[in-house]
Amino acid sequence: MPARYAYCGPDARNISPPLAWSGAPESTQSFVLVMVDPDAPGGGFAHWIVYDLAAEARTLPEGASGSLELMEGRNDYGAVGYGGPCPPPGPPHRYFFRLHALDVSSLDLPPGATMSKVLHVMDGHVLAEAEWMGTYKR
Repeated sequence: MPARYAYCGPDARNISPPLAWSGAPESTQSFVLVMVDPDAPGGGFAHWIVYDLAAEARTLPEGASGSLELMEGRNDYGAVGYGGPCPPPGPPHRYFFRLHALDVSSLDLPPGATMSKVLHVMDGHVLAEAEWMGTYKR
């Protein structure tokens, strides 16, 4: 991942990266996106949670986090919205972006829901999933 998407470091700007997708099932009513670092010291560090994303959406532009159109959850930095990579010095960490197509138009959660709450509420509503992975090293 380019340094501008990182949370820390000399070139870090902590802006959300652009994402694009296609091929969602016709019955998709909404999407959920989660970005997770499984290599974090505590494992499973949530960097970004977006839910109730419109079924018509096929992209998130660079810097989309913080937009009034997005329903975003609380990341593991404790803030609502995107929090980029900031691994400790050493080997690169993997950052998985997982997009879930859902059969419901809303999870009926308030802004700032945690990843565990979002994953719990969407359980049983997932029609399809896609995954991208990037790496980042300090």
